Amino acid sequence: MSAFGAGPPGACPCGSGEAYAACCGPLHDGSATAATARQLMRSRYSAYVLHDERYLLRTWHPRTRPDRVGFDDAPQWSGLTVVASADGREGERWGEVEFEAAFAGGVLHERSRFSRRAGRWVYVDGDVLD
Repeated sequence: MSAFGAGPPGACPCGSGEAYAACCGPLHDGSATAATARQLMRSRYSAYVLHDERYLLRTWHPRTRPDRVGFDDAPQWSGLTVVASADGREGERWGEVEFEAAFAGGVLHERSRFSRRAGRWVYVDGDVLD
C-alpha cells in the first residue's frame, strides 16, 4: 500500500490522466509491477509526490539504493513531462527515460537508467541535465 492507504482520489500524480487507482496505485500497493522502464519512472515520480518511501526503496537497485529517502527538504512537485525514452520495453534488460519534473522555483531535468532484476524494473541511477 502507498503511504496514503488506498491513495489519493482523482487523477494520478504522474499526469497520465488516469485515476490513481487505475494507474500508479496498483504499482504502489504491490498488486502490479511496472511493465516498462517508462511506467516505473512515472510511478516513482508519483511516489515522490506522495512521499511513499517504501515504494521508492523497493524499486531502487540495491547497488545504488540509499538507506532512506529524505522528504524533509523535498520540493513540492507540480508536474511531470516525459521527454524521451530508449529501450526499457517489456522483455528488455535496460532502459533510459529522460524527464522534466516541475516544482515551485524550477524544473528537475534528468536522464534516468533502469534495469530488470528478477523480472522487475528497478531504478539504477540518473544524470541531472541542464
